[in-house]
Amino acid sequence: MEFETLTLPNGLRFVHKRVKSAVAYCGLTVNAGTRDELEREHGMAHFLEHVLFKGTKTRSSLKISTLLESRGGDLNAFTTKEETAVHAIALRSDVDRAFDIISDIVFNPVFPPAELEKEKDVVRDEINLYRDSPSELIFDEFEELLFPASSLGRSILGNAKSLRSFSQKRVRDFVNRCYTTDQMVFSSVGYFGVERVARLADKYFAHLPRSNAQRKREPMPDYNAFNKLHKKSTHQAHCLLGNRTFGYTHGNRFALYLLVNMLGGPSQNSRLSLALRETHGLAYSVEVASTLYSDCGAATIYFGTEKNAVEKCLHVVNEELEKLRSGKLTATQLNRAKRQLLGQIAIGSESNEHAMLSMGKSLLAYGKVDPSKEVEEHIRAVTAEQVQALACEVFNPKTLSSLIYE
Repeated sequence: MEFETLTLPNGLRFVHKRVKSAVAYCGLTVNAGTRDELEREHGMAHFLEHVLFKGTKTRSSLKISTLLESRGGDLNAFTTKEETAVHAIALRSDVDRAFDIISDIVFNPVFPPAELEKEKDVVRDEINLYRDSPSELIFDEFEELLFPASSLGRSILGNAKSLRSFSQKRVRDFVNRCYTTDQMVFSSVGYFGVERVARLADKYFAHLPRSNAQRKREPMPDYNAFNKLHKKSTHQAHCLLGNRTFGYTHGNRFALYLLVNMLGGPSQNSRLSLALRETHGLAYSVEVASTLYSDCGAATIYFGTEKNAVEKCLHVVNEELEKLRSGKLTATQLNRAKRQLLGQIAIGSESNEHAMLSMGKSLLAYGKVDPSKEVEEHIRAVTAEQVQALACEVFNPKTLSSLIYE
């Protein structure tokens, strides 16, 4: 069996993949992110990710940081719009420590007020650093416009005003509301069996009381397509095109993965990179991405170019999109695209850390983890008609939005 799962009486789920390796990977993924913040909590999910490491009832922040690192391991975390993950890398012999420290910092944090104030300065620096990078800032502004009047459209980092208001009580309120056992998955990959996972789960997580989420994510309000131009004192122009899409449970998601990969996959397989960079020499950086959330998503095309080349680039991009909208892929083109995407997935699956994190997210999102063979079958089942219909929908000129920093 590729994956094995178990569930504790308190509702916390575990998924494990056994691989032959001297290194173990494990993490706790929580179905809570920026989207789950109240208006006054803007940036709280990300701030919490920082302050979880600032001390527990039995460990100082120094002990937390050295428990695994002193033995060559690593403990880290990240926040997205809908998830937060605390994850660790350790030698197989230290997997007990990894389970222990993740349980401790997530379920026993003390949030010392002095440490909260220091971490606010750290996050403020992070926000300022981000603002100095227009190629990243443009994505935040685009999502604000794409998901207006919604927490999903807000920046993960928050802002200086909301940050100032974060107190120990407000941090705890967010944890109590969002960090419930029914909305968590612990995933692990390593050279040990699910029996060991069960023992460690019982030791470090079984004592936790059961808790169930009472929150409900609000549906997205409608939006109107936009075309905005901001003058910036930058060397280069930054351009972002995109549209809303469906959520990650939609049946067309595999066709979208294929479409996006054809437009923006690895260099020589990317239609836009070939057109903009190789054929015309207009852009160095070209990225196409789909970000799917629980009930909606976004498909985006980004490129950076000289300010006097923006219109030419837009013309080239629209030509490539029109090719996909107006004509079906041939059998050869479709098979080549599928083979390329499946190859990427197979190579990516060799990363045990990536596998561990994706298993946790999959179990949260779908209630299961699809074996690689099932994923391959879904991709092979995509038709040329699906790809064309999706190109017409997602890259419809009437609903396609743009944001340009020039």
